[in-house]
Amino acid sequence: MAGVGVLEVSDATFEQEVLRSEQPVLVDFWAIWCGPCKAIAPIVDSLAATYAGKLKVAKVNVDENGATPSRYGIRGIPTLLFFKGGKVADQVVGYVPQNVIEEKVQRLLV
Repeated sequence: MAGVGVLEVSDATFEQEVLRSEQPVLVDFWAIWCGPCKAIAPIVDSLAATYAGKLKVAKVNVDENGATPSRYGIRGIPTLLFFKGGKVADQVVGYVPQNVIEEKVQRLLV
């Protein structure tokens, strides 16, 4: 379900791809059965294209990877976590318009 420039991340690869990333990372926690996740997916894909080279964009399927969502207290999906320097810098829970997410991305890149 990942678009171009979007990385599928698992519990096994999360630390390497997200926590050790030199770039800020936007992580989309989602599931196949989740309607709002499908609605937000094109926004996430668009941000990956727009900020290619500046922002890493990753997706974690919560049905296939339980450890990472529970480690970060993910209770509802979609949840977007914004990581900088291996730490959570911001988050969005549920569907929100693209401009809300884009504002958070721009703050992350400063």
